[in-house]
Amino acid sequence: MSAPSSGGASRDGYGTALLNLASDPRVVVIEADLGKSTKSCLFREKYPERTISLGIAEQNMVLVAAGLASCGKVPFASTFAIFTERAFEQVRNGVARPGLVAHICGSHGGIHTGTDGSSAQSIEDLALYRTIPGMTVMHPSDDLSATELTEQLLNHPSPSYTRTARNKTPRIYDENTVKSIEIGKGSVLKAGDDVAIIAIGVMVHKALQAAENLASEGIQATVVDMHTIKPLDTELLDRLSQTVSGIVTVEDHSVIGGLGSAVSEYLSEHKPTKIRKIGVDDRFGESGDSEELLDLVGLTIESIETASKSLL
Repeated sequence: MSAPSSGGASRDGYGTALLNLASDPRVVVIEADLGKSTKSCLFREKYPERTISLGIAEQNMVLVAAGLASCGKVPFASTFAIFTERAFEQVRNGVARPGLVAHICGSHGGIHTGTDGSSAQSIEDLALYRTIPGMTVMHPSDDLSATELTEQLLNHPSPSYTRTARNKTPRIYDENTVKSIEIGKGSVLKAGDDVAIIAIGVMVHKALQAAENLASEGIQATVVDMHTIKPLDTELLDRLSQTVSGIVTVEDHSVIGGLGSAVSEYLSEHKPTKIRKIGVDDRFGESGDSEELLDLVGLTIESIETASKSLL
């Protein structure tokens, strides 16, 4: 599958999904002063009576979402990814521990956030939410997949955390192919039997570009958009471990606790496989242009190609 040349930010897809879900009267939207940035403002403009703006009060936002969930509503609460971490204890004890189905969206995650700087670049959010029992954790790769996955949360049986991105990226899917994606199931974008490249979020299009370059050298790579990090698609991992020489994981997130860790944890116990992890090493980000920052920390097409070749 080749990526179309145009696209949007995954946060735009989240906002679109909220509008599409508005026909269900159970849906309510909660903001913490950042509705314009997370795109929940689109819902607020049309349905102000079903939108709750709580100001800079993320802990309160999460517990209001929990209360609404306990009353049969389907709450979608959003702020920046880094600010959801201020409410981690509320997500754990107020939402997940009592089994309430509330959906948290953290926008502006990762180094790709760019000029906002290291204080706003959450590189550990996916790791944090993976540790909460029963929590679904997702990171869509483009605006269309963000819309589709968010819409699927309407009748999802567990609470969730979804990371969206600030900046636009090329579209991975089109209006037809996006309908094939499913929460908890990795999407195979390209098939190959030499290596597998498993990516999430803004790194998926770079994984596809790397695979095209490898193909020109006679190396065939499977490319997977593992948009759902928890629950992980272990059936897909089982199949890949039996057909390729090794697996490269690629994420705009710390190499500690994210996609690479999730894949490694499973395979090391069940299907020992050679793995190379590409992500943000044990460091914070910086302020700068998005692409410059990705280059700075080694999140590049060339890094994916080098890691893939090292497994052959």
